[in-house]
Amino acid sequence: MTDTSKPALNEWKQPIGPALPDWQERPRPQRIAVEGRYCRLEPVDAARHSDDLYAAYAQATDGSDWTYMMSGPFPNPASYRAYAETLQKSEDPLHYAVIDLASGRAVGTMSLMRIEPRHGVIEVGHIALSRQLKRTRVATEAQFLLMRYVFAQLGYRRYEWKCDSLNAPSRQAAQRLGFQFEGIFRQAVVYRGRSRDTAWFSIVDTEWPTLGSAFERWLDPANFDAQGKQKQTLLAFRQALAG
Repeated sequence: MTDTSKPALNEWKQPIGPALPDWQERPRPQRIAVEGRYCRLEPVDAARHSDDLYAAYAQATDGSDWTYMMSGPFPNPASYRAYAETLQKSEDPLHYAVIDLASGRAVGTMSLMRIEPRHGVIEVGHIALSRQLKRTRVATEAQFLLMRYVFAQLGYRRYEWKCDSLNAPSRQAAQRLGFQFEGIFRQAVVYRGRSRDTAWFSIVDTEWPTLGSAFERWLDPANFDAQGKQKQTLLAFRQALAG
């Protein structure tokens, strides 16, 4: 019986990774809308989305939401409109607006970036959620919709999340969503006049079936009481499905 726990060896008796004889370069993500039960992701359109987005971000009383972002905060609607125009033009990152279906308004943005079709690797980043979006079903579903698009439709092998290693909320969010922590890249980035160590997280395609099912069960309206409070956590669903 072959021991599958050990790597294969090449003709020089060197260990090598699993063969992928049928692997093909994956398609790039497209400028399409992706809709769920609570939200819709649309490619950023400055003319349609910037006023809503600025209004949503302006509800914060300070600039702390932008501490770990590459841009912002924005002092007025015109400054955000100019920024949204740069998001709209970008191909990588490819930016999406998060539309709350209950209000019909854009309440945040996120992107697919560092897109590597040859290797089937992609990153979710530039996640800018307004205060009204954070810690809501809409925010979780937005993450789920992008993951499902990447794994189920585009067929990528690896989905990454990176953040400032000091950004505790982002690290907690990654782990809640099912990303696995991979380590710290020291002095990886210079931004806002300071050095950043970067925390790396990932999900790979073999993990997606369990994660996707857990998201679907968590997002089911039956998982929430009349006040909108969850009955079971996302982690509890993952653990139950993992057996």
